[in-house]
Parts: sequence; C-alpha cells; structure tokens
Amino acid sequence: MRFHLPSLTISGREVLPLVEGGKGVAASSGLSSGAWAKAGGVGTFSAVNADRLDENGEYIPLVYHGNSRMARHEELIEYSIAGGISQAKIAHDVAGGNGRIHMNVLWEMAASERVLRGVFEGARGLIHGVTCGAGMPFKLAPLAAEYGAYYYPIISSARAFRALWLRSYRKVPEWLGGVVYEDPWLAGGHNGLSNSEDPLQPEPPYARVALLRKTMNEFGLKQVPIVMAGGVWALREWSDWIDNPELGPIAFQFGTRPLLTQESPIPERWKQRLLTLKEGDIALNRFSPTGFYSSAVRNSFLRELEQRAQHEVSFVDHPAGDLETPFVFGVRNRTVYVTAHDAERIAEWEREGFTKALTTPDSTLIFVTPERAQQIRKDQLDCMGCLSQCKFSNWACNARGTTGHKADPRSFCIQLTLQNIVHGGDPDQNLMFSGHAGYRFATDPLYANGHIPTVAELIEVICRGD
Repeated sequence: MRFHLPSLTISGREVLPLVEGGKGVAASSGLSSGAWAKAGGVGTFSAVNADRLDENGEYIPLVYHGNSRMARHEELIEYSIAGGISQAKIAHDVAGGNGRIHMNVLWEMAASERVLRGVFEGARGLIHGVTCGAGMPFKLAPLAAEYGAYYYPIISSARAFRALWLRSYRKVPEWLGGVVYEDPWLAGGHNGLSNSEDPLQPEPPYARVALLRKTMNEFGLKQVPIVMAGGVWALREWSDWIDNPELGPIAFQFGTRPLLTQESPIPERWKQRLLTLKEGDIALNRFSPTGFYSSAVRNSFLRELEQRAQHEVSFVDHPAGDLETPFVFGVRNRTVYVTAHDAERIAEWEREGFTKALTTPDSTLIFVTPERAQQIRKDQLDCMGCLSQCKFSNWACNARGTTGHKADPRSFCIQLTLQNIVHGGDPDQNLMFSGHAGYRFATDPLYANGHIPTVAELIEVICRGD
C-alpha cells in the first residue's frame, strides 16, 4: 500500500518530494543521482572533488605535479571542474529526462565559486539546481540564477536563513527553489552547530523547522519547499509533517540510505561495514580541519584523533605559576615548562611509545608515535589546498596561501582520507562520514541477509512509508 506522499514542484517540475543528499568527496555520483531522478525524485551528485572520467567511463586519478601548494591547488580546481562536468553528463543520461538533477557543493571548499561556474559552463542545461552548505553562501543566488538553475541553501537554523535572505537572496527570489534544513545533531558529514548549541543536547527538529517556516512566511515564501535533512529514514515516522499547515510544503532528503544501493559509487567493503553499524557507533566530533562539527563512524581513525586530544598538555616558554617543570623536546632541544602532573603524564606516554612532541597553535603539545608524527608532517607538506582555509596545514585561498596561524597537528588532511575511503581504502582507517541513523541498516528488513537494493527499489520502499 502506497504511503500518502503528495508530489511537489521542485526546480520547475512536479516530482516526488524525495531528495538524494549530495555526499562529497565522490560518494554521490552521476550514476546514483541519475538513478534517483529516473525513479521520479531529485538526484544530487557531489561536485566536491568529483571523480573525473574518460570517454569510456573509466576513472582518471588525480596525480599532482606541482611542487607548491598553490600549484597543486590549481590542479585540484581544474580536476574538480572536469569531474563535476563528467558526473553531470552521466546523471543527465541515466535520468532519461525524468526527475531533477542537482549538484551539491561546500561553500568552504577551495574556490567554490570557480568550481560552480566551471561545472555550470561545461554542463549547460543539464543541472536544474544546486545545494550548498558548510558556510554562508551569500553569492550562491546570483551565480545560480546566471545559469538558470535553482538554488537551495543548506542551513541549520532560521537565524542563518534570515541572514542569507536579507543580505543576498531577497534580490534573486525567483530562483530560490527550496531551503534545506540540515539537522545539526542528526545529519552526516559536516554539521552547522553554532557556538550557542550543545552537541550533547540535541533539539527536536520540528520546532526548529516550524520557526524556519515562520521566518520564510514573513518574506513571502509560503510556497517555497523546506527540505528536511538529517535522521530521515522511514517516512511513516514523519507522517505528521506531511500536509501540515504549520510547516507548509515539505520534501525529505535521504543522505545515508542511498549509500547502500547498487548504484552507489562507494566500494563494497564500505557498504559491508555499513551493514554492521550499531547504535552509538556514530558520533559528533570537532577534529575536521574546517573547524565545523562533523558526524562520523567512531572507528580506528577517529579513535586515534581522540587519543591525540588525550595526549595534550599546556606549556609556557618561561616558568609561570604551576608551569615550572622543564621539558626538553625536538631536534633543537627546546626547553619549555609544564606542570609537575603533566610531566608525569608525559613520562608515561613516552614509555608507551608516544615519544614525539608536536606543538599546536594553542601553546600546547600533543604526543604521538614517531611514525604518526612523520605521517602528519608529510600530509601537511603535501597539502593541495582543498579548502578555503585549513586548520591542519594552515592553507588558505588568499594571495599568501596561508591562514597566518600555525598548522594544527590535532587535525588531519580531509581530502586525503575521503579520497582513500571512496576509492577502496580501509573504512576502519579512514574518515567514514555517516548520519546518526546509519545503525538502522543492520535491523531494516530491506537489507536482510546482506541485500543491497537498487535505487528504484529503495525509492519504492520509501514511498510505502518504510
């Protein structure tokens, strides 16, 4: 029996109010988004360092030749544009004229405007909308409108949308296709938790979305859909949101469930790992070099970052207060001063093999193994400028190519690990983004006995409310 699910007009066409969440790097592709659109929904490919394909559809790895960060940064931008065009063309072909095709970008990725413009130029008429989050994309509206595409800001509060509207979007209202509310406690990947919100005290989404709708109504946007993203699994659990006059037109975004489909581009070992997740395996953390909170599987990769945080002490260059115990480290035998208690902790860590001290931008030391220190240093030196600014390497998209701050060894190269996992790397040893509902794969009847559905099959199940 079909669940009551009224269609909506999205990006100029009446479609199922089911949106595939765009997952970078390369975790949502033209194949998966095209299949989603073909089934009558809104497919979203990621334009965040999308895979570039040759004329035979074969993956072309990006090999950097530049000796400087700036040179590698330019190579990455060129590759990203070509990759986005590749994925847009595939999505268009697979969709066969059905549904809608959107692309997703992160505003805080390197040269986001250049990448957006480049993909739009090279895939004219193939992309119906663009979703954009991870920052405040004030320039998104005029850029999308220039190419006749609808824009969908990803926000996590009514306050954020108000700022975007008043500063920019009110000037281009006709191309606002919808507003994506991405719940900061439930969604996978980078989340928009503000400094005033407690990561350990989640707020139910209904009141926050109702406030967003109230704000949109103030601006005359009563018919503009809100896309609920984060924690959406079975629509029966959201039945009170549908045809709800307080919320207005609502669509639902599925980010985690499309990972486990036949068309999903992620490797088989990642898919199999998803089937084993348990409640509590997915956690918010703030290790990302973007500075944002993010939601990921608490695997060996994340635990090693937690270990670095636990092996951290404050120091000063001259004795002050209880920071009076000398500690000598580094090839130059630098002397700093720590507390007597921390000196005892350092001695214990060194006995355990964590003998390499690395300084952070906050006048602290972390202690790692020599092998880990070597890897951290290599990854920092190999920076390719994938973000607008990066805590880990101190890269920034500016004339100097730097944030002006010391590189932070408590973080990691996000481009490297996301490329690793999506191209066959060990899911336990790389960053494995997931929405907080990912543990439900293990108990959902659709995936019983390891079954991996097609996108069409998944959408059929979703339309039943399951």
